[in-house]
Amino acid sequence: MLTILGFAMIATFLVLIMMKKVSPIAALVLIPALFCVLVGQGANLGDYVIDGIGDLAPTAAMLMFAIVYFGVMIDVGLFDPIVRVILRFAKADPLRIVVGTAALAAIVSLDGDGSTTFMITVSAMYPLYKRLKMSLVVLTGIAATANGVMNTLPWGGPTARAATALKLDASEIFVPMIPALAVGLLGVFALAYVLGRRERKRLGYLSLDEVIEAEAGSADEKVLVGAGGTSGKAGSGTTRSGGTSGTGTGGGTDDGDPGDKAGKSDGAGKAEEAGEAEEEHEGFHVLDPNRPTLRPKLYWFNAGLTILLLTAMIMELLPIPVLFMLGAALALTVNFPHMPDQKARIAAHSENVLNVAGMVFAAAVFTGVLQGTGMVDDMAKAVVSAIPDWMGPHMALVTGFLSLPFTYFMSNDGFYFGILPVLAEAGAAHGVPPLEIARASLVGQPLHMSSPLVPAVYVLVGMAKVEFGDHTRFTVKWAALTSLVVLGAGFVFGII
Repeated sequence: MLTILGFAMIATFLVLIMMKKVSPIAALVLIPALFCVLVGQGANLGDYVIDGIGDLAPTAAMLMFAIVYFGVMIDVGLFDPIVRVILRFAKADPLRIVVGTAALAAIVSLDGDGSTTFMITVSAMYPLYKRLKMSLVVLTGIAATANGVMNTLPWGGPTARAATALKLDASEIFVPMIPALAVGLLGVFALAYVLGRRERKRLGYLSLDEVIEAEAGSADEKVLVGAGGTSGKAGSGTTRSGGTSGTGTGGGTDDGDPGDKAGKSDGAGKAEEAGEAEEEHEGFHVLDPNRPTLRPKLYWFNAGLTILLLTAMIMELLPIPVLFMLGAALALTVNFPHMPDQKARIAAHSENVLNVAGMVFAAAVFTGVLQGTGMVDDMAKAVVSAIPDWMGPHMALVTGFLSLPFTYFMSNDGFYFGILPVLAEAGAAHGVPPLEIARASLVGQPLHMSSPLVPAVYVLVGMAKVEFGDHTRFTVKWAALTSLVVLGAGFVFGII
């Protein structure tokens, strides 16, 4: 019974958020609360939620202060050189921009922290996507999938968990997996190329100067039209070499096309267009070389502080939340010594902080109920028991396939410490070495990074202004395909 209700709870959650019937934060709270009552354990709901919050509180603290820290670093211009290099490569070609997104996400992922990767990648690339009216779900999908492949680094988390759970050496798990993971990363770049070609075909190619000039002309036209009291069209109508573009918000459907709309009423249409123009201007402001928050004289201090912070994080000198608390406090104090300026920077990033923290604590209800009621344990046992005996010698491949749904529907801790030992024991009974099981368990990470139970994904969709349901609908199929590419490469190379 618990198994059926567990799967039903997860299915209900996914269906509702993908259909946009409820917001993710409401779904994460209300659905598990309802199912907790259905399993007859409603009286224990408070304990389950408090336990879940206790488990995720350090993650929430880390994300809150990491957003402030990297937000300040973006404000002061630390990442501007990286942005300029990517922009020089990408120009205004949608194909190059999408490939550049994959490259930037992969490079920044070397620090092992998903939220950091998403903050830097979105801050660098969002202005281009928004200005060129590219689909923003392409940005979030490529960033999440690239980070998922790189999340298998020993200091990223999953490899260390697998090594701890099975009492193995992390290097023995990770190093042999490098060829398969490299193929997976190549798969991400191939995906970026395909999606980029589709965006280029839809939007065409312009230089950034042409885009800005076109928008300026459109703005002048809107002023003239407004003076006349009529609204002739909803978009700039800028003609591109590969197609035309209207006023698409870039939010995107599940096939990447922005939802263009026309025929707005005079008042509402003008107000919405003005809001979009202001939003685009604000989004592109991150690249403004004259923004007042720049601190060029402190560049090397900020670079050194960031390197020191990431080094301490990798070496685990202090807990990550503590490191980001210290880093954020120091960055604010040195770069903005005056109190009003510090308050302004905190206020500028407060929306992202509130959204992410709210999602994390809401997710605590979901995970708390799953674990507290015992649903997750029964679901794992049911799946493992359903594996036929003849598949025993192929338990590594079975583990690879199972890692996709399990790491998507539960936390890495739950999978690696709860389910992986059971799979390893089943494999050992058929002569399959634990090392192969551990390597196969890493396969699902590209999909895991878009799980609604991963706090960092809310940083990604929040900063990119993408609905979580749109991101899920677009990304899951590509992330699952990338995971299968890694699994296939591991099998071909004899790693799994």
